[in-house]
Amino acid sequence: MNLDLILQNILNPPILFFLLGMLAVFFKSELSIPQPLPKLFSLYLLIAIGLHGGYELSHSGLNTYIFTALSLAILMAIIVPIYSYFILRMKLDNYNAIAIAATYGSISAVTFITGITYLQTIGVEYGGYMVAGMALMESPAIVVGLVFATLFARGSEDKKETDWKEIFREAFLNPSVYLLVGALIIGIATGEKGWNSMEPLFGTLFKGMLAFFLLDMGLVAAKRIYELKKVGLFLIMFAIAMPIFNASVAILLGYFFELSQGDTLLLSLLAGSASYIAVPAAMRLSVPEANPGLYLPLSLAVTFPFNISLGIPLYYYFITILWG
Repeated sequence: MNLDLILQNILNPPILFFLLGMLAVFFKSELSIPQPLPKLFSLYLLIAIGLHGGYELSHSGLNTYIFTALSLAILMAIIVPIYSYFILRMKLDNYNAIAIAATYGSISAVTFITGITYLQTIGVEYGGYMVAGMALMESPAIVVGLVFATLFARGSEDKKETDWKEIFREAFLNPSVYLLVGALIIGIATGEKGWNSMEPLFGTLFKGMLAFFLLDMGLVAAKRIYELKKVGLFLIMFAIAMPIFNASVAILLGYFFELSQGDTLLLSLLAGSASYIAVPAAMRLSVPEANPGLYLPLSLAVTFPFNISLGIPLYYYFITILWG
């Protein structure tokens, strides 16, 4: 792989702030971010990408190309947790296999945002409608995981009544999905005029806020690294190999269905990322038998750092080879 692609990604201020946060933990610095602020950063990023995506979608409309891209996103969100579950069942019990499979079937919004920043840095165009793909990919993995929990994990001796109303509420109305979809709709409804009025806050300041957010994520991820001792080598390998495999499937689909290089990179990042907010929250609620000490460190301390440092340039390298 071209070393320049890696350097272009890593020598990016938000990525460097992520590494700075990790180093603060390793060097036992007392650096910390007051707790209400990380939540504010999350809300800001979700509103910003939703608004911008809605604005872009209001320009382009829903044509065959966009419908194909969004359909591929939904397809990946459904099939990834299914085959991940059967791979994980070779080593894990039903509950933990379900929770980890659902975690890897869903997405990381911050990985997606970092991918957008990377594309902007190297001057590759992408469609704002991919934000809609991200919103569509948040929930299917939760639903698949909960269906698997009902089918495979809860035997006749454990007749817990499944609260489907609560499950679907969590899947489709969890705060991140709700805010993202809401901002997307507002962006579509207000179009260019609305975006221009909000751009100074949600456009110009975006990269700076992402740096703050990734600094906090670096602190959190480094603290989770110590928990990896509990998960074992198989799961650590899974947390690196599965994103590469999922991203490769998405890249092949993007190539076969003639998506652009920028859109394919974003699709591969969505398919190759893992949730550390929405799905863990849903699994704690609906599959409490699963151990959060397994699925949270994997997604946050292994897959997330891998994707934003090496995964993004690696996937883009595959894309440039395939597209010629």
